[in-house]
Amino acid sequence: MKNRTLTLLLFFVSWFAQAQDSLKLSFEEYMEWVRLYHPVAAQAELTLRMGQMEVRQARGGFDPLVFGNLDKKEYKESTYYDKREAGVTIPTWMGVELNGTFEQNSGTYLNPEATVPSGGLLAAGASVNLGQGLILDERRAALKTAQIYQQSTEVERKRILNELNLDATDMYWRWALAYENLQVLKEGVALADIRFRAVKRSFEQGDQAAIDTVEAFSQLLNRQYRLQTAENTFFTTTQELNTFLWDENGNPMALSGTITPEGLFENGFLNPDFSELRAAVASHPELMLTDFELASLDVERRLKSQQIIPVVKLKYNFLTESFSDFNQSQFFENNYKWGVTVYTPLLLRKSRGAVGLTKAKIDIKQNSRDLKEIQLRTKLESELNNLTILNQQVKTFSQNVESLQALLQGESRRFEIGESSLFLVNAREVSVFDSRLTLNELASKLRVSYAKSRVAAGLGFE
Repeated sequence: MKNRTLTLLLFFVSWFAQAQDSLKLSFEEYMEWVRLYHPVAAQAELTLRMGQMEVRQARGGFDPLVFGNLDKKEYKESTYYDKREAGVTIPTWMGVELNGTFEQNSGTYLNPEATVPSGGLLAAGASVNLGQGLILDERRAALKTAQIYQQSTEVERKRILNELNLDATDMYWRWALAYENLQVLKEGVALADIRFRAVKRSFEQGDQAAIDTVEAFSQLLNRQYRLQTAENTFFTTTQELNTFLWDENGNPMALSGTITPEGLFENGFLNPDFSELRAAVASHPELMLTDFELASLDVERRLKSQQIIPVVKLKYNFLTESFSDFNQSQFFENNYKWGVTVYTPLLLRKSRGAVGLTKAKIDIKQNSRDLKEIQLRTKLESELNNLTILNQQVKTFSQNVESLQALLQGESRRFEIGESSLFLVNAREVSVFDSRLTLNELASKLRVSYAKSRVAAGLGFE
């Protein structure tokens, strides 16, 4: 009877291994789906658009400006003045403003300096800052800052995707762990059920003591309880995994009950190139974002430094009655107007204070960056050490599982020849199943630790 029971157990194990034929959602397929369609991934793409719009807005400071003015006064049937002016101003990247105007003025009491030919007067020229604003002005500073921000949005996108990568990876391997544990406990319940039925039948035939049936039934109930808990855990993790799955139309998806994860041990051990990860941390998104903040502060410092320099603005315009006369106009000989504006505060306390404040901000941010780099490198070393230990633990515990399985086989053979008891066989079997659950947990932690190491180095979906 005992040989028959062992034969049934071996048959069940073989059948159980062949019955696990279902549709798998591999880790790579899952991560690609998350990268393409998850709302957070879409949010990361939107940061790029924000950067583009910031640059467009800043470039608007160099848009040509068209203006017009009409000023007329009629009193007691007399036209005091009728002044009309239109023009365009074109800012340039070099800090020079090109301008052109047309004015036509008339009237009885017109100011003499506003007198122009009856057909109107054209003026074309430029104004340039020879002091403050020559190297950098607010318009150019705004564009430089916007360009820096645009570059930072690309890094911010990477940072967001890295976080999503880690969250999605952790969720997948928790789901895979729940599935593997469920299979182990199903196997345990099935074996306990077969053993209980066999022991019960043996007791009815007088070959087993009644206490053995109690032992077998108690073991069955205990495993059924653990299986119920595992089923609930698997259901919960599946629902949590669904929150990472969205279709191309932005609708949430739900996995069917036939979808299963890839095995925890399919790809073997994970041993990344530690030197590559240590080199990658120098370009970590957190550090690069701080570098962009420093670059923006440097633009602000340069702009504030310009405000210490006196304002010296030179204006010059050719004057003519028609466009054809511009070719004949001689510089500073006839038909022109020009002027110079010069001013500066005496003590410059406001400008010097602004420069000093900006330098202090730069020093604070630089110290923060240095500290952040040390923290990131420390975190990376911690993750790499954890990954190394988990690799060793998986190898060690794999050997432990093999040893416990060998002990179970030996105890089963002793039970068959009457030198052991059902209690000892059950105890050996419980140890095997518990060790397999522990090994599954270590394998799951190893996969997540690998992802944490990459994210700690600033890498994600690459």
